[in-house]
Amino acid sequence: MAAQYKGTQVRAPDEGAAEPGPLRPAGGKPPAGARTARTAGTAALSRATPYLLILPALVATALLLGYPLIQNVIISFQTLDAFQLIQHTTQWTGFGNYKAQLTSAEFWHTTERSVFFTLANVALIMVSGALVGLLLYRLGKRMRLLLSIGLVLAWAMPTVAGTTVYQWLFDTRYGVVNWFLDKLGWHSMAGYNWFGGQFSTFAVITLMIVWQSIPFVALNLYAALTTISGEIFEAARMDGAGAWRTFSSVLFPMLRPFFLSTAFLEVIWVFKAFTQVYALNAGGPEGLTETLPVYAFVEGVGNQHYGTGAAISVLTILILLALMSYYFRIILKQEDDL
Repeated sequence: MAAQYKGTQVRAPDEGAAEPGPLRPAGGKPPAGARTARTAGTAALSRATPYLLILPALVATALLLGYPLIQNVIISFQTLDAFQLIQHTTQWTGFGNYKAQLTSAEFWHTTERSVFFTLANVALIMVSGALVGLLLYRLGKRMRLLLSIGLVLAWAMPTVAGTTVYQWLFDTRYGVVNWFLDKLGWHSMAGYNWFGGQFSTFAVITLMIVWQSIPFVALNLYAALTTISGEIFEAARMDGAGAWRTFSSVLFPMLRPFFLSTAFLEVIWVFKAFTQVYALNAGGPEGLTETLPVYAFVEGVGNQHYGTGAAISVLTILILLALMSYYFRIILKQEDDL
């Protein structure tokens, strides 16, 4: 049976058809149980979203860094020299490589040299970078843009290319530095060999590393300064605070987390610096400028004592973790406070 309603044909329901289900409450809201399940699912998804986003990075890190690190640790427990490598034989030595290094005076001299080298570089980088960052904040737009471009170019220069430039600058016969010092009246520097002594070689390496690291500190400090209201500096000036008092009593306490995190990032970067030291003078003269990464490379690849080199690299990581322990303790303390 069919009925007509305003020109539209409407069929009567068939007998035996299922009755329509219960209607939703007024307003179209789902039942309370459905809302609770949906809310719980949304909350679980929100909690899992950060972990899902970093999962690809964690997988890539595990494949690119985790696997080589495990292999390196395994090799450090072996006597793996050229003979074992050619014969494809495995000769386990246990902690023999570690014992040999921990009882070696050369290893501890290299460790001491590396620690002092790192501390000196980080101190110079942080002071110089902070001064350049404050200068960026005080300059006008055009000069700030010009200085920023120079910093970015210095930062973006490949390490090997920068090392080559410094080799040219400090060349014994044709170096610009020796020529300039000779013109200033220091005639004894006309043919000075900068790479013939330990301290002069370290001076060139330090200058190069500081020059490459200042842009990171300066640009980050400038970015941090732009987040601070200018009224704070105006209030400090009205209270009679000078430039140093404003920095030490107002600016530094506010940016203490920035200085702390940046300093420890520089500790990691300088301590593991290999290219600058090796490409400049290969750890010379006579190994007096070898740091732990260079020492591990020379022993492992240069002398083909791969097990010894692997053990030195593992000890290098452990020493770096010891240097970073203070920073890790601060992070854990902050998490506990939260």
